[in-house]
Amino acid sequence: MITIIDYGLGNIQAFVNVYSRLDIQVRIANSKNDLVGATKLILPGVGSFDRAMQKLNSSGMLDSLEQLVLNKEIPILGICVGMQMLANSSEEGKLSGLGWIDGTVKKFDKSSMLINKNLPHMGWNNVISREEQGLFKEMQENKRFYFLHSYFFECNEDSNILGTTEYGLNFTCAIKKKNIMGVQFHPEKSHHFGVQLLKNYSEI
Repeated sequence: MITIIDYGLGNIQAFVNVYSRLDIQVRIANSKNDLVGATKLILPGVGSFDRAMQKLNSSGMLDSLEQLVLNKEIPILGICVGMQMLANSSEEGKLSGLGWIDGTVKKFDKSSMLINKNLPHMGWNNVISREEQGLFKEMQENKRFYFLHSYFFECNEDSNILGTTEYGLNFTCAIKKKNIMGVQFHPEKSHHFGVQLLKNYSEI
């Protein structure tokens, strides 16, 4: 059962629509009771880091999520800010992140970018994956996803990097540590590439 965590932020219905079209069972969790029986979790997110963390912290679901993810090792996929929340902290805010994958969320520095780029990074971009299985199974080399962000996840452990993208600099756009995964792009807005990734996630 795919369970989408609804703590007040994210494109919840878009994920429901994708999985419904794929005939894959999906439900929305608004409370810790809704998390019972979850076999796959999705943590969406839009907006600022601190606001997302505040809303998740006050949702009443965090303790249950930690039990499921850290103790029972239920897979979880963070999307956009949901991925950034997996980090220790973010330059965008002052609150601590979940700290489930060792890293820091940093803002793009225009002065260090090889080509002058606009922020936010918005639109379609290629993703280079380090493995052609799991989330990126059965995808061609030139896989493209939709991005909308000004911050990126900098991993402290190279082994946690699952995919990268070029936008003035090479940055991590997909991460993984055991059952914990995240993508900076929006699969729910990425047409057939996004549909394939969400389908792949349901089969992990």
